[in-house]
Amino acid sequence: MEIERKFLVNEIPKKLDDYKQFEIEQGYISTKPTIRIRKINTRYILTVKSKSAVCKSDGDPIINNEIECEITEKEYEALKEKISGDLLRKNRYIIPLEDGLKVELDIFQGRLLGLVFAEVEFASVEEANNFKKPAWLGKDVSDDRRYRNSEIVKLERYSEEYFKD
Repeated sequence: MEIERKFLVNEIPKKLDDYKQFEIEQGYISTKPTIRIRKINTRYILTVKSKSAVCKSDGDPIINNEIECEITEKEYEALKEKISGDLLRKNRYIIPLEDGLKVELDIFQGRLLGLVFAEVEFASVEEANNFKKPAWLGKDVSDDRRYRNSEIVKLERYSEEYFKD
């Protein structure tokens, strides 16, 4: 089970090169249910997600059932032919927090250059609900479908207009 909250970013932390970084390429074979392929540096992963709970109000965490399995590069390349739309490309930085949690800061590349947001995964709903975000994290957008990767992948390019409230 995946329990997470998603945030806009007020300010990108300095010295990003000091943090663990991954280059991610991902595409979607299906969005209902979510069937995703992902290349993380030199690892290849097939993920199936289904909703476990729906956000009912601002700040509620996203709760998904999630199954991941490693696949070969050859399998990834074959599945890439079946994706709907274009691939997403982003750099992910893993930024540790004082309480043992980690922020996954995603800085999108290519056609989505300019889009930045962050996710924090939790062990429980209670932990997610009690999370005190650092000042550099902005508005909680966990309940905003526009920030789901399965929606973002449909965009031809990044546009601030699309994300305006």
